[in-house]
Amino acid sequence: MHSNCTKKLLGLEDVILKKVIQADNYVKFFIETSPSPQICPCCGSQTSRIHDYRSQVIKDLPMQMKHTYLVLRKRRYICSCGKRFLEKYSFLPTYKRQTLRLSFKIIALLRETRSIKSVANEVNVSASTIARLLDTVSYSSPSLPECIGIDEFKGNAETGKYQCILVDARKHRLLDILPDRNQAHLSAYFREANRAERNRVKFFVCDMWKPYVDLAKAYFPNATVIIDKYHFIRYVTWAIENVRKRLQKKMSASLRKYYKRSRRLILTRYQKLKDENKKACDLMLLYNDDLRAAHYLKEWFYDICQSSKYSYQRTAFWEWVKTAEKSGIPEFMSCAATYRNWSEGILNAFKYGYTNGPTEGYNNKIKVLKRISYGMKNFKRFRTRIIHCSI
Repeated sequence: MHSNCTKKLLGLEDVILKKVIQADNYVKFFIETSPSPQICPCCGSQTSRIHDYRSQVIKDLPMQMKHTYLVLRKRRYICSCGKRFLEKYSFLPTYKRQTLRLSFKIIALLRETRSIKSVANEVNVSASTIARLLDTVSYSSPSLPECIGIDEFKGNAETGKYQCILVDARKHRLLDILPDRNQAHLSAYFREANRAERNRVKFFVCDMWKPYVDLAKAYFPNATVIIDKYHFIRYVTWAIENVRKRLQKKMSASLRKYYKRSRRLILTRYQKLKDENKKACDLMLLYNDDLRAAHYLKEWFYDICQSSKYSYQRTAFWEWVKTAEKSGIPEFMSCAATYRNWSEGILNAFKYGYTNGPTEGYNNKIKVLKRISYGMKNFKRFRTRIIHCSI
């Protein structure tokens, strides 16, 4: 066949197409190359002596929605030193049974949020081959940015139940995945960064877990600790929910079911409710003074969070804390005590506006990846797959 037609059909240089066999599920191309002088890997001499030929079946990119195989007639040379060696091919790595472009295609497919098994089925290789190819991909630890977001997720890898994720909270970029969330491991990780790099970190965004704050103070002396807005707002949500649950215990069965099924009317911002739902919410709040006061405190705190003026937020936050402490509602008194303990980080969240939203977004992606993979115990492979899917 004409060489130009071969190049267009297969996309391979210096390959001669001898025969094509098509079946329902596959297509086979029988190919060979022209002989050329080779360099002996043993002594470095040049030789053109051919010792023998061998055929090898190589997997290639799918074609016409069929599995594609290249049946290559491989030429083996012999050198004057007695060394026998195979001819090298630009499209076939040494000791491999799939083309280089198929390997690149697999690496590209692994960027999608899908299981290794599904990728293996698409490209006609085994899942273990995909896993070994994934192990050849590596990502080093990046330099630390000015704004770091940290959070844990339940990975259930071989290194522990929880793993840690680091994110550039300003540029919304994934930095690294750490094998464990314990303070000793986190300290060892950040200790590897040089002091000048750690001193450049200006903001450290985390949840309300003391080891994270202690870590920030120890390794990032110039960083302002910010408590993620989602993590402290939910304390108000939990408080009003617990008030509702406490009151439901004293209600009749039918009324208890109604309050449980209609709890979203209480949790949703009042201004976002439709007129008929506002009336229903008003009726629910008439049941008890504690519930009505709890709803008022919830709405007030949400207003504080949504304000764009830090001067108002700072003043209103402390007024809210004092009002909740004097409310006589145990759930909100406990919430106010928590806010008082974490007030510095909460006020920093109002002032600078950084959140762990990007981190939570990556966490959701990790959950999907873990679910479709039915878990991934090998942490190194798990880390590579997460970073590979996120860049």
